[in-house]
Amino acid sequence: MIKTLRPMLLALCAAAVTAYAADPAPQATTATNPLGGKSAAAKPAPGQPRLIAWEELVPKDWDPMKEFKGMDLSKLEDGDPRANDLLMKMQEVSNNAPTNPEMNGVEIKLPGFIVPLEENKGEVTEFLLVPYFGACIHTPPPPANQIVHVRPRQGAKFRAMDTVWITGKLQTLRNDSMMGVSGYHMTAESVTKYTGGAK
Repeated sequence: MIKTLRPMLLALCAAAVTAYAADPAPQATTATNPLGGKSAAAKPAPGQPRLIAWEELVPKDWDPMKEFKGMDLSKLEDGDPRANDLLMKMQEVSNNAPTNPEMNGVEIKLPGFIVPLEENKGEVTEFLLVPYFGACIHTPPPPANQIVHVRPRQGAKFRAMDTVWITGKLQTLRNDSMMGVSGYHMTAESVTKYTGGAK
């Protein structure tokens, strides 16, 4: 498999695994796995945002690997025009990943990693929230349905790849940025440091 295809395939495979995982065994909560593999609570306490897991942003019937099944990538070499075509096709699938319409307008709380887009006086005023460390910076962006474009109501004193909680009303609204295409948007009521629990 050529080197340039590997990161894109990993991002698409991660989305596929997330979308189709059936009750995975609980894992330890870590900075790279904020919810520890556990499903979020379905019903929030009265007046509280709904704590969600990233897989809830992916439509249950979406299969990002559908168009690539049966391909033998081991036969592709660097510089092969077919490899470049495949890479473009993978990027298109990722950028056009469908959102979950049931999440539109829902007050949520979600953990993730910050990819800054705009800063002012040492505070992040616009960023992407992504589900794993390094996304959009050290690796290709995840599918659009795994990226939330966030504008905090107040600037947040965080840096790239800091782990945070965002709270606010989720919108199914696409946005193209130089760091990736997001399928969701939020004007965040709060952006707080991730502490390992849903507090």
